[in-house]
Amino acid sequence: MRRLLVISKTTGYQARAFSKAAQRLGIELVFATDRCHRLENPWRDHAIPVRFHEEEMFVQEIRAANERQPFDGLLALGDRPVVFAALASEVLGLPGNPKISARASVNKLESRKRFALAGLPCPKFWEMSLDDFFDSVPPGVEFPCVLKPLALSGSRGVIRVDSPRELVAATQRVGRLLKRVDVRERRHAADDKLMLESFIPGREYALEGVVEAGVLRVLALFDKPDPLDGPYFEESIYVTPSVASVETQRRIQQAISAAVQALGLLHGPVHAECRVNDRGVFVLEVAARPIGGLCARALRFMAHGEKVSLEELLLRHCLGESVNRYRRESAASAVMMIPIPRAGVYRRTEEIASASRVPGVVDLVITAKADQRIEPLPEGGSYLGFIFARAPGVPEVVMAVRESHARLRFVIETPIPMA
Repeated sequence: MRRLLVISKTTGYQARAFSKAAQRLGIELVFATDRCHRLENPWRDHAIPVRFHEEEMFVQEIRAANERQPFDGLLALGDRPVVFAALASEVLGLPGNPKISARASVNKLESRKRFALAGLPCPKFWEMSLDDFFDSVPPGVEFPCVLKPLALSGSRGVIRVDSPRELVAATQRVGRLLKRVDVRERRHAADDKLMLESFIPGREYALEGVVEAGVLRVLALFDKPDPLDGPYFEESIYVTPSVASVETQRRIQQAISAAVQALGLLHGPVHAECRVNDRGVFVLEVAARPIGGLCARALRFMAHGEKVSLEELLLRHCLGESVNRYRRESAASAVMMIPIPRAGVYRRTEEIASASRVPGVVDLVITAKADQRIEPLPEGGSYLGFIFARAPGVPEVVMAVRESHARLRFVIETPIPMA
């Protein structure tokens, strides 16, 4: 049985999806997750305990595990594990990405610098310290702008500002977020920095692909039908295939391929985001990891009559198999990441059965847990769940997830303030 090292923050639902895919393929997965090494197998997943703020100790643990029984490939799930997958690639001699490229891919400022140096369309951007600009505006700033933490995932902490007053308020708000216990305990060196960049108008797209020998192979292009103009940037619906023109799709692929090369990524999955307007394709990010959460369920691929999930495809790729023979299924597919409507204590979701009966809906998963404290963006960093739909055409699947979401009723209680 071939063995794959999977580096992830936790062994949550995305990791479980890869575990199921590995069982179907007869592959053994060994997880390395960020946890205390003094607790013996607390989640009964037999994961290698590592700490994402201790790189040398991580390398020692992975080298020791490989000496006991060698790994045949590796995979990162999530932004923080991307850098540690690069470290593991180097020490184990397995295909992966250079450390410097991995670090740049998960740092918004370093990505911007590399894209600009490569001549890719870029907004104006400024680096800010968490201790700077609380009472003033950097010289040369033109509004609207977008304020971004450098190393938080998704759109957490990302705020559009349209005036100097809004910038000062947003900087203070993001500063409070970065000083939270759950953020500080990550011990991420980039959490004391911010980036301010000019707002990029236009439609937003997401691309899923793999890189082989530095060359991008596109697996799917997602449209984001909802406008993402701020002040916060909560993503909701992804739908594929794209209805953009053939020329626009070609330009998106070319721009993201150039961004992959600018970062120096060489091998493995990539999830990229971009905005398109009449000035060109602006690549927002290229992360050296697969799409997050349960969104991968929106993708299925065919090869010689065989249907495989994205997880299966990526596991095969990790073991050296080319993905060139795989093509996304012909049906349209959509996923809605169910947004959190307000802060509070989540109790339950009602009308799930009714929402699941909407024609075209193929799955509805609520991932929020009862009695869990939740909050929307920009402070929050999660969703209530996911709605999936499939149909012959794009309009039908978008309508299906919208109608299904409209039927759901969320019971969220305002917490009682403590004296």
